Amino acid sequence: MFNNFTIPLAPSNFKSGFVAIVGRPNVGKSTLMNQLIGQKVAITSPVAQTTRNKLKGIFTNDQAQIIFVDTPGIHKPHHELGKVLVNNAKNSINGVDLIIFLVDCAVKFGKGDKFIVDLLTHTKTPVILGLNKADQQGENYQNLDESYVNIAQENNWNYVKFSALNQNGLDQLQSLLINQLDPGPYYYPPDLITDQPERFIMGELIREQILLLTREEIPHSVAIAIEKVEESEKITRIYAAINVERDSQKGILIGKKGSMLKNIGSEARQQIQKLIDGQVYLELFVKVTPQWRQSRLKLSEFGYKNEE
Repeated sequence: MFNNFTIPLAPSNFKSGFVAIVGRPNVGKSTLMNQLIGQKVAITSPVAQTTRNKLKGIFTNDQAQIIFVDTPGIHKPHHELGKVLVNNAKNSINGVDLIIFLVDCAVKFGKGDKFIVDLLTHTKTPVILGLNKADQQGENYQNLDESYVNIAQENNWNYVKFSALNQNGLDQLQSLLINQLDPGPYYYPPDLITDQPERFIMGELIREQILLLTREEIPHSVAIAIEKVEESEKITRIYAAINVERDSQKGILIGKKGSMLKNIGSEARQQIQKLIDGQVYLELFVKVTPQWRQSRLKLSEFGYKNEE
């Protein structure tokens, strides 16, 4: 998955470029990127604001190489971590070749969408409006679609309707992306699917299971630190710290007689084994790090930095 092969020369008609996926929290940005590249590199959960880092997923076929930049949901921040995430998402709008503005077309265009539209009207980067969650629309779908199509037409944006979850309509989106890209080189080896190191993905897979298993009890006050990775021919041993802000959260994560921590470790280990294609021993322990989301030093230590 993370091979260090040389980058080949692209054929003369080859296209390539960077595509940022932006939108409100929980509109399906990570699910869309995973589906487009054909493999899971970004974590997903029903909890809003799952994505924290700008994560690149790489799609390559005979026609093109598209580097997708999955960004944190753009929202009104309530702490220092939120400010960092929103700042980095806004910065993703600059320095890419295309933007997919992803919306949830199962609900009507709202204030959160308008805030992002206002941001995008100040960029020269071409925008494609992606109407996601088409599979969740009810009988009122025509009125819902109209509220978004009007925005696309007002701004002269292309738009496409699809469901990232069941993949209906994604072929049309992929074709539209390739058509709008300029000729270019391979930026990464053709078999690479992400630019992130294995340790980062391991930590994200652990965090995903915490979000899935604890839901609202431990929503966003968790940071994972991979303390040590020991590799041998037969097994990879991973030691990871789960950082929370309060003792009560530590108790929830450990659970009665360690049951919750055991479940998190078991589910995360299975996901990590798919990542590295081998046997995994995963040891988790929980640390209380008070108010880490408000500390710039701790945010930097856990990998959350403002990007220029």
